[in-house]
Amino acid sequence: MTSATDADGFPILPDEPDADDPTRAPIAVPDYPEDFRAGFVCLLGRPNTGKSTLTNALVGQKIAITSGRPETTRHNVRGVISRPDSQLVLVDTPGFHRPRTLLGQRLNDLVRETLTGVDVIAFCIPAGDKIGPGDRLIARELADLGKPVVAVVTKTDTVSRAKLAEQLLAVDQLGQWADIVPVSALKGDQVDVLEEVLTSHLPASPPLYPTDSVTDEPQAVMVGELVREAALERLRDELPHSLAVVVDEIVDPNTQDAGRVKGTGNRLQVRVSLLVERDSQKAIVIGRGGANLKAIGSEARRGIQELLGRKVYLDLHVRTVKDWQSDPKALARLGF
Repeated sequence: MTSATDADGFPILPDEPDADDPTRAPIAVPDYPEDFRAGFVCLLGRPNTGKSTLTNALVGQKIAITSGRPETTRHNVRGVISRPDSQLVLVDTPGFHRPRTLLGQRLNDLVRETLTGVDVIAFCIPAGDKIGPGDRLIARELADLGKPVVAVVTKTDTVSRAKLAEQLLAVDQLGQWADIVPVSALKGDQVDVLEEVLTSHLPASPPLYPTDSVTDEPQAVMVGELVREAALERLRDELPHSLAVVVDEIVDPNTQDAGRVKGTGNRLQVRVSLLVERDSQKAIVIGRGGANLKAIGSEARRGIQELLGRKVYLDLHVRTVKDWQSDPKALARLGF
């Protein structure tokens, strides 16, 4: 179909609708102050520095999994904090570390890429850890970015006041920071102060997300992360880095093929694969008589049901994908 044209060959546009026409759809104009601030804040640091716990504390609910095992976070997790005068979009990144595998290298690349696209950086350093080579490496990389960096001394509840004072001095000497803020995400100490400080460094901007959003994480990703968190806690130090999780499918018996439904009560059907690198690791995940897998499923189910607000039938399977952490094809299939 071709549009009508005038004598000079230009398209003839339809008349603009009358502003008083009752059939005309109103244009919704966002209502926010002229001095509104909004932007992205990257939480950065070595593995196990409390970034995910701090993200959850700032957002006010759990959006990122946490664990005592290093290198728990494997992708960027975004949390949204909407206030009358501002909106902070927190980006919780994987721990920056010396990579031992292709997976580790790609996670470091993800962190570096993220740093180029944010407005403010929150560099997390635990109060009880001495400044080490990893911290100094990060400080050197941040010095060249030309962006405001807030040094956040985390886990202040784990040290005495004297030790905290020593760490604050050491952090001050580590680099040039826009601010230094000590916090305890676990106790909630100074979390509100950190929020105010981060907001003060945001650029003038309209909101970037709907004000009722808390995260843009896809449902399947959050489900998979809850399963991985339960597995990490159950298995402790036995194979944390060799474990990956894939959500194979989520079936709703109310809207999809009822013939594929297991169990009763129209529960949401969630089928998940836990991937390991060796058959011996597969035996560890399953446990004697299936004890580990049952415990992982029970814990993960509670979290998934709380997340989704309905009963869930969780079907877990363990598969071996040899050396997946160093296999480019396997990593690509897993989204790394």
